[in-house]
Amino acid sequence: MDNLQGLRVAILITDGFEQIEMVRPRQALDQAGAETSIVSPKTQHVRGWDFTEWGEEFPVDIALDRADPNNFDALLLPGGVMNPDTLRMLPKAVAFVKSFFDSSKPVAVICHGPWTVIEAGAAKGRRIASWTSLKTDLRNAGAEWIDQEVVTDGNMVSSRKPDDIPAFNRGMIELFSTIAGQARKVA
Repeated sequence: MDNLQGLRVAILITDGFEQIEMVRPRQALDQAGAETSIVSPKTQHVRGWDFTEWGEEFPVDIALDRADPNNFDALLLPGGVMNPDTLRMLPKAVAFVKSFFDSSKPVAVICHGPWTVIEAGAAKGRRIASWTSLKTDLRNAGAEWIDQEVVTDGNMVSSRKPDDIPAFNRGMIELFSTIAGQARKVA
């Protein structure tokens, strides 16, 4: 069930992503056999936010300008305040996220990440967990805000905060492995 061999996952981030919300889910995906790639409007490196101060730099695998959503099977949207706030203001980032929803590909989102989901027009009618401060934003976008460690709604899994990462990773792997299994049956 957790065999993601060959599944290509885009991780859309820019400076200020909550580092633990990218690193630990990426490790879980990699350990399950997925191929993960950091996609960013930055072209060389992207810098994490480590709770209260700047964190590490990570190499960008694919610049957003060159990224084709058709080359990926799933999407991971880490949070942090700065990261999704910046991404939701970039039309190319919003279009990239929207394409995953339009194609019914699986999306995993945590913390403040749903801001980008809202901007992509994909929140309406969904049950979504997020950082508490997004409750009103999600409700205004037509979503039902859920205060649970992990919520799966169709092709999207969401969580509230770094403490939820173990449950988030399990939910993400479960959702993504369903898609990976379907792809192997078709091949």
